[in-house]
Amino acid sequence: MKICLILEGCYPFINGGVSTWMHQYITEMPEHEFVLWVIGAKAEDRDKFVYTLPPNVVGVQQVFLDDALRVKDTGFFDHKFTEAEKEAHKKLVSSDKPDWELLFDLYQVKKINPMAYLKSQSFLQTLTETCQTEFPFIAFSDAFHSVRSRLLPVLYLMGTEIPEADCYHAICTGYGGLLATMGAYINHKPLMLTEHGIYTREREEEIIRAKWVARAFKPHWIDFFYMLSDMIYSRAFRVSALFTRAMQTQIDMGCAPEKCRVVENGISYERLCNIPLKEDDGMVDIGAVVRLAPIKDIKTMIYAFFELSCRKDNVRLHIMGGVDDQEYADECYALVKQLNLEDKIIFTGRVNIIEYFEKLDFTLLTSISEGQPLSVLESFAAKRPAVTTDVGCCNELLDGSPGDTLGKAGFYVPPMQREKLADAMEMLCESRQLRLKMGEIGQKRAYTYYRYNIMLTKYRDLYKEVETQWQA
Repeated sequence: MKICLILEGCYPFINGGVSTWMHQYITEMPEHEFVLWVIGAKAEDRDKFVYTLPPNVVGVQQVFLDDALRVKDTGFFDHKFTEAEKEAHKKLVSSDKPDWELLFDLYQVKKINPMAYLKSQSFLQTLTETCQTEFPFIAFSDAFHSVRSRLLPVLYLMGTEIPEADCYHAICTGYGGLLATMGAYINHKPLMLTEHGIYTREREEEIIRAKWVARAFKPHWIDFFYMLSDMIYSRAFRVSALFTRAMQTQIDMGCAPEKCRVVENGISYERLCNIPLKEDDGMVDIGAVVRLAPIKDIKTMIYAFFELSCRKDNVRLHIMGGVDDQEYADECYALVKQLNLEDKIIFTGRVNIIEYFEKLDFTLLTSISEGQPLSVLESFAAKRPAVTTDVGCCNELLDGSPGDTLGKAGFYVPPMQREKLADAMEMLCESRQLRLKMGEIGQKRAYTYYRYNIMLTKYRDLYKEVETQWQA
């Protein structure tokens, strides 16, 4: 079977948890062919892959959002919209529930030029009517630019070439979900969705904090991403999440419960389970396998470690990961220098974790948003407990899901709580016996529930379902 995987902002352009998962996923399924339909932010990244693609990747189609800015107006816009087409555009402008199939036919089949539409009298009339009801006290020029910046990527993506495949499998909602839904509709093929995190909630958090979105337009940007989620939730035949709470969030957002499945992340347990424990040399070494990115909240990690180092002299922190945001990384380096922690915090860059884990006593994760972090599962497989923030399913990993009576494999605290993070780290620093006990529990949990072959079996079953129900 040829499967089209639709990816946004990850594999094969950047390293990270989802990218690592995706690469292993494809590699371990040689019985299937995969076409990658990947969305990047900037066209300058074209073909700049950080992974050597497995041989069963038979095609890569790249789409870049900034290419939407280079779409040329084809001149006078002469398409006469029907009332249904006008209504679909009006609902799209309002982030409601448009007739997506009608829009796909317009921009994919009839090849309506998105830039020409956005300069047309029809768009101006739709926007004017929307502003009168939704933005009555906002300057029209501000509303125009806000709505246009929301619509242009969507209209552009709807006109892009669709790869041929037997199944369209999106790894997120948002723009990736849009392409997957369109591909499945145009080619009359089944549609699947796997979410590692709840994409819409992550975008909502970003928009709330964003400085580039005026306050008056934030609710509309948030509604826009909920609209994109609803599109694929309502059309996919299967929607999977990594843990029960995430699945319940999908259901709360409107996904039909009968479509939903939990497919837990899996790790290569055998790669990690025999790593020797670090000898007791008087120092306690803490490791963070994490990208330098704002969502990972490295600054809180540094402040929490500073608090811990004020209490205990025999601690070191190893931050192991590449740089996602150079400006943010530079701010983190400056903070370490400002706090005089240069001899206690080591930025290693990307490392071979199999070798590096021998130096570590336990691990640390301070993200403000996660799904089911692979770094915690890998820590467990290596028999190291973890301290995390209470995001995603970290509490479930550390305490166990319903029916799991193994015990605690670490501690979790609310996000951005540096003192509570320091308290949790201090408890593990104080007792090697506690670290060993929790590490044993974590390793048993990883073996029982989170091995890679368990996960692959569940996905293979989903693909068999595709072959059974949609065979020609």
